[in-house]
Order: sequence, then C-alpha cells, then structure tokens
Amino acid sequence: MTLSVIKRITLLSIAALTICAFHTGKKDGWQSKFVTLNGDGSLTYHPDTEGGTLPDFSRVGYHEGDAPIPDVAVVKTVMAPADGNGQQLIQDAINEVAKLPPDVNGFRGAILLKKGVYKIADSVRVTTGGIVLRGEGPEKGGTLIIATGKGQRSVLQVLGHGNIREANDRVKITDEFVPVGAKSFHVESVAGYKIGDRIIVFRPSTANWIHDLKMDQIVARADTKQWQAGQFDMRYERTITKIEGNEVSIDNSIVMQMSSNYGGGTICKYSFPGRIKEVGVEDIRFESEYASNTDENHGWNAVLIKDVENGWVRNVASRYFGNSCVTLQTGTRNITVTDSRCTDAKSVIDGGRRYSFTNNGQLNLFMNCHAEDGRHDFVTGARVCGPNVFYNGTAIRSHADAGPHHRWSSGTLYDNIVTDGEINVQDRGNMGSGHGWSGVTQILWNCTAKKAAVQKPWVSGTNYCIGLHGSEDPGHFTDRLEGEWEGRNKNGLQPQSLYIAQLNARHAGK
Repeated sequence: MTLSVIKRITLLSIAALTICAFHTGKKDGWQSKFVTLNGDGSLTYHPDTEGGTLPDFSRVGYHEGDAPIPDVAVVKTVMAPADGNGQQLIQDAINEVAKLPPDVNGFRGAILLKKGVYKIADSVRVTTGGIVLRGEGPEKGGTLIIATGKGQRSVLQVLGHGNIREANDRVKITDEFVPVGAKSFHVESVAGYKIGDRIIVFRPSTANWIHDLKMDQIVARADTKQWQAGQFDMRYERTITKIEGNEVSIDNSIVMQMSSNYGGGTICKYSFPGRIKEVGVEDIRFESEYASNTDENHGWNAVLIKDVENGWVRNVASRYFGNSCVTLQTGTRNITVTDSRCTDAKSVIDGGRRYSFTNNGQLNLFMNCHAEDGRHDFVTGARVCGPNVFYNGTAIRSHADAGPHHRWSSGTLYDNIVTDGEINVQDRGNMGSGHGWSGVTQILWNCTAKKAAVQKPWVSGTNYCIGLHGSEDPGHFTDRLEGEWEGRNKNGLQPQSLYIAQLNARHAGK
C-alpha cells in the first residue's frame, strides 16, 4: 500500500470520526429557531410565516456526497522533463488516455505526473470524461506546474462543451406560491414524466419582479446597467423522486420563492450531451511567473472547470496567480473542491481580481480550503443556482469580502467560514457595473469574520446570519431591510455544521 493511499485512508477515517461526532456528540449550547437537531441525529425544520424553511444542502459535491472520491488506477506515468518544458508532454498524455475506453464507473484512468517541474507556456486541457490528472503532492519536492511567460489564462482547463437542451415544452407549476425549502409542487400535467427524470425547474425574471426588487432603479454611474426582464431567469437542475397525481417531488430543495405574481414557475426535461463526467485533479502545486507584485499579464487561474458533472479537485495549491486557485464555471454540478490552498496572489488589488475559490455552477461543494491575500475568497457570481456549499474554509489577510458577489445568487450555505475580512450579503447597488442585490437564501452558519452585512431583499425571500462571531455591519446602503440574525457572538451553536448535520440525517434516513 502506497503512502498516498495510506494518507487518504487516514483522512477518510478522520472525516468519518468528525461526522460521527456531529451525529452523536453532546448537544450543549443553543439551537436555531429555524432548525433543531434532535437526539437521534434527525433535524426538525421550523417554517417561517410564508411556509419557508432552510433548504437541504446535503446533496452537494461529488455524487451528491453519497460516494467517496475514488483513487483511480494509474494508466499513464509522465516523468518531469529535463528541460522543464511540460506542456506538450502533459497534453499528449491526456490525449492518449482520452482514447481509452471508460470502465464501468466511467473512468479511463489516472495520469501520474511524477515529482518535478513542468513548465506550461499556454494551457493544458482535459476535454474528455474519465480522466484524472494526479501529481505527487503540492509540497516542496512534489509535482510543480509553472505557468510561464505572459498572458492571462487558466493553466489547467477541464472543459465539456455545449449547453443544457430543454427536451420538451415547459409545464406550468400551478401552485400560487412555492416556498423556499419545498421539495414538491403541483403541475398542470405529469404526462410524459416519470420518477428519475432530470428536469429544469424554471423561474422567470419578469419586469414586475425586477421593478419590485428595485433593480431597474439603480442609482446610475457611467457604466451602470439596470437589470432587464429575461436576463435573470433561473434554471435549477433537479431529479423527480415521486409523482402522486399532479404533485411532483424533487431531490433538492427550492431555494428561491416562486409566486404567480412574478410568473410562477415551470418544469421541463433536459439533457446536456456535451457535459463530461468523472474527472479529477489532485496532488499538484501550481505557480505562475510574474514580473512584479502588481503584474497582471501572467497566469490568472490555476484550475478552471466548465460543463463538468461529478468531478473533483483535491489537495492542490496555487501561488502567484492573479485570480483563483479553482474556478467552477457555468455548467458545473456536483463538483467537490477540497483541501486546497490559494496564496500569494500577484495583481493590482482591485475589482475582477483575487477570487480565490469561485463558484458559478450548482450543487457544488468547497470544503477545507484556505486563502491568503485574496479579495473575494469564497464567492459566487451572477445568477448562480443553488444549493451550493462553502464549508470549513479559512482566509487571512483578506482585502475584501466573502459571499455572493453580484446579481442574484440563490441558495448558498457559508458554513464554518473563518476570515479576518468580511462576509457580506447585501444590495451592492451601483458598485461595479450595477451589481445590485447579490443574493437570496444565503445562509451564514457558525462563521467568524471581522464584520458582516446580511440584508433582506425587497421581495422573494431573505438571507440568514446564524451564530456569527464578529460585528454586524449595516451594509453599503444602510436603509435596506435587515436579514434574519440570530445568536451573534454566542458560543455553542448546535449543530456545529448545518451541512454535516443534514448529510448525516439524510444518510441515516431521518
């Protein structure tokens, strides 16, 4: 048994003990009015006046948290080149493994990059599913990929292609109102639908919704863009779990209210033929060459993933990049990013830079990640559909805030995030090019920050700050409504982690 396998087994054992502790540990302290941890490990959710509850975040990450990240067998070994020039060497290995047939689990195999230096003048790309790119550790003396020369780019790109294809006409949801946390609703017809079908739950962005949210009334600067109807349509990927009459049940919670006065909602079946699966990046250190501390003409992201389902990044480190260690773009779902570090960024400290761990997909999990000298260390972008989770992350010397950054992210849990910067969920108004409301159903759970602003949008739900250790900030606009605050600077919140408690409860069938 190799040292790396022993190390992973040990880590899995520690994780299992930690989960067990959350499940069976003594529940001293206090509990939230929104959810109660029971003695048997089950959870009781307490609805608000609109019938909404905290969503279920337990199905995020690789295979919905129901399967551990595997140790895929090596099928190709690459030795570090004597001259360091590794781009073509790595790309050739990827292309070679891409021609292999996948096994029953969808894997073609792992490519092992032996310890040493691999210089990349442009980018390397994985565009076929079933491939794992593995190094021999991100520590000194392990596997080092260096982005050489000039040019902003993502050095390792894991890319599917295409877009979601809606497979049939949309069927109207007939409920006048569907609250946050719901996992069922009624539709006009279930003809042609069955258990196991993947569907899009579509929530339109109507003109009257944008007007009531006051996002067509942003105090303008020269480059401010008012929100427009149709630009903020939300497409949530879900799976049908039960059909009774015209009532459809789904696997993941509704994370944004749907009401008939704002266009209600619809469902339709979909496919995504260009999305690739079962890909991983692990045990590698990435660095970028740079000319100065404010140089911006060099490597920008270490790892970028787009249009991928059921993948992972684990035990990677990045240094000297201008933006991120890992960026998950649109089209990603059920990706786990774990045990990774983003440090020593090189760029101007200003907008559009130093987004250490970025999520723009859905059902993704960032866990046990660390950032230094970033700006937006744990962050989502525009129109991000949840659930998504940032769990057990740390950030030091942060130059801005963690949280949803702009233009309406829905359904994100920030769970046990510790930062010396800020965590904010607010109306950002004309900041940037008209960022406006950053999100809804954003939950800060047992986090620590210098300060936090958590505001409630004018319509369509609220945001939550439960068990924060830090100061409450009124936000950029102090006349906005306050979100749900509970237990600030109060020790002993139970469960300590909402995500872990929900995962335990689901696995226990409670």
